[in-house]
Amino acid sequence: MGWTSGFRRLRFRKKREMPGGLWLRCPGCSNLQYRRAVEERLRVCPECNFHFEISAAERIQILCDEGSFEERFATLLPDDPLEFVARRPYRERLAQAQRATGLNEACVVGTARIEAHPVVFGCTDSRFLRGSMGSVVGEKIARAIELATEQRLPFVFVSGSGGGARMDEGVLSLMQMAKTSAALARYDRAGGFFISVLTNPTMGGAMASFAALGDVIIAEPKALLGFAGPGVIQQTIKAELPEGFQTSEFLLEHGFIDLIVDRCDMKRTIARLLAYAGREAA
Repeated sequence: MGWTSGFRRLRFRKKREMPGGLWLRCPGCSNLQYRRAVEERLRVCPECNFHFEISAAERIQILCDEGSFEERFATLLPDDPLEFVARRPYRERLAQAQRATGLNEACVVGTARIEAHPVVFGCTDSRFLRGSMGSVVGEKIARAIELATEQRLPFVFVSGSGGGARMDEGVLSLMQMAKTSAALARYDRAGGFFISVLTNPTMGGAMASFAALGDVIIAEPKALLGFAGPGVIQQTIKAELPEGFQTSEFLLEHGFIDLIVDRCDMKRTIARLLAYAGREAA
């Protein structure tokens, strides 16, 4: 038997493939990061400190005491009063967002405790039409503020509204800017204490209304914050923008926000502010 016959009978084991999903690419530094390392840091890049977008459920889990969050106004459902159609009908986009997120709308509000401090807590979920503010989002925020006013509790809201006001609802969406701002003005007159937390990105109508009206405004690092995006502004004014324009760091330097806090320190920082203000709003 020749040596070639024996060679043909040799069996080579197939190289074991690496399991999928172990790595993800960070939008901040563009490097591959081990997914578990990112998740252990509350979905923050261990190399560049980029804060990934997270869901409303994750936000509640990170900031609220375990088992303390009780959702309110969950039965409010969005509608399509204008029967709006762009590339796709608004009604279809709503249904898809609901299926993908398991949420009825982009906003979740309720009562909770943060290191034993009772609060009214809310947040927007950027996975749901970029966390944009439609009629139901504005209504839920306004009702949450009114609940905080009635119960004399601090109001803590985490914004991730990259979509701003929801164009699919036209002026009905824009009305929510005035409604939420008016609710906050009444809350302030009643002695309320509002902590506004801004995350990447918080833009458009949300930033031009309730999100910018906190007694204390906190932002996560390197978040994009503003009304119109930097590209739109640059095209409009036909001039170069300052480096870092509309980032948390730029706005802190120019006095628009009060603090920049890493996600891992956010709960502790909010709790200290609540302790300073007292357990109740007034």
